[in-house]
Amino acid sequence: MRLVNRTYDEIEPGDSAELRRLLTPDDLYVFAASSGNFNPMHLPNADTDGDGHPEQIAPGLFVASLISAVLGTQLPGPGALYRRQSLEFLGSAHPGDELLCRVEVLEKLPEGLVRLAVSATKAADGAPILTGVAELLAPRVKFDRDDVEVPGLIVQRHRHFEALVERARALPTAPVAVVCPDDANSLGGALLAAKEGIILPILVGEASAIRAAGEALGADLSGFEILDVSGDVEAATAACGLVHEGRAAAVMKGHLHTDDLLRALLDKATGLRAGRRFTHVFVMDVPGRPEPVMVTDAAINIAPDLAAKVDICQNAIDLALSLGMEPRVGVLSAVETVNPAIQSSLDAALLSKMADRGQIKGGLVEGPLAMDNAVDMGAARTKGLKGGVAGQANILVAPNIDAGNMLAKQFSFISHAEGAGLVLGARAPVILNSRSDSPMARLASCAVAALHHARKGGAT
Repeated sequence: MRLVNRTYDEIEPGDSAELRRLLTPDDLYVFAASSGNFNPMHLPNADTDGDGHPEQIAPGLFVASLISAVLGTQLPGPGALYRRQSLEFLGSAHPGDELLCRVEVLEKLPEGLVRLAVSATKAADGAPILTGVAELLAPRVKFDRDDVEVPGLIVQRHRHFEALVERARALPTAPVAVVCPDDANSLGGALLAAKEGIILPILVGEASAIRAAGEALGADLSGFEILDVSGDVEAATAACGLVHEGRAAAVMKGHLHTDDLLRALLDKATGLRAGRRFTHVFVMDVPGRPEPVMVTDAAINIAPDLAAKVDICQNAIDLALSLGMEPRVGVLSAVETVNPAIQSSLDAALLSKMADRGQIKGGLVEGPLAMDNAVDMGAARTKGLKGGVAGQANILVAPNIDAGNMLAKQFSFISHAEGAGLVLGARAPVILNSRSDSPMARLASCAVAALHHARKGGAT
């Protein structure tokens, strides 16, 4: 960033400067975090007057800070120091408004002081937001540098999950068989999704343990069906039966081991086999990414061969379509060129060609891609990679469960992502949460399952 100031000797009355700034919801979060002003009126999703609509009013001093940005970077620019500022607030600004902030020199005063008129208006129609007068000590020394850098900020909120939950709320409530929800995490996640109108839980497991968990949470379970079944595998089998009967649109893992749930799901007589391999997908809301990122397979297929990877790709593409995404599958390897000594690079190249020939449908598939040139356009350009996937993949197919699990956890614990977990390839989506998942991750998993079920008509 290049910054050039105007010294006191260079400034003349009538000089002016301005900037335009599109106000975003993240601006409200950043200002609240830095100022400590958590007035809900100034946050994106709070309704303080009870009319059913969030106010989302930008704090007046946030708008004033944009005036400060003009004064501090343009006129007078670097080296200027505030002495006085008067402000009159005439209107309000909201996310989506483009603001025009302008300063104009009124007069030069003795001892290096400059007085300027300041204003902020809506760029679209000129509606006034604020007006005032600033008095600053102008710089005496010229400043002209192009190496001024400030670390970027990423707001750690999960706007992609919020959008998915909002879409799921508009669907008919999906009945979901929740297997062994006899602890606070699993029962609480199901009840949260029920409160949001996304699922109608059918609680399957030992009734006394489920009721005890409800009492510990202070939750009233009288409005929910409880199917009393002893034993984890037996409860999972009963949940599969609810899907076969058409009473459940999805299955949700509760407080039982994943192996016990899968044993019931994979049973040839009573399970939910539907032709494809079961595969796991993490739908991840990664702060700073323009859309959700899927990681697959990170939980079921340990060392998938080519045939398994075909199902892994196809299941993920189908889910992406259900979420309204344009599937761009990056098949990961350690390299972006085929190396006969690296099996994952061979598999990736074959999957890419199979997609070209219509053996994998519904999305773009490209590989092999290393992680950097799968998700970063600059890295893809550096390697000379072109096409619709390199640098912009939104589905990442890992070579094995080790890589997939590590990748998902790196997103979670280093990039502050949330992950919604789903098992695909069964007759109904299977919501697979972990004990460490946050309430938002559990809610988003239910939303993803509901959206997928709605598009697929109950078959995955």
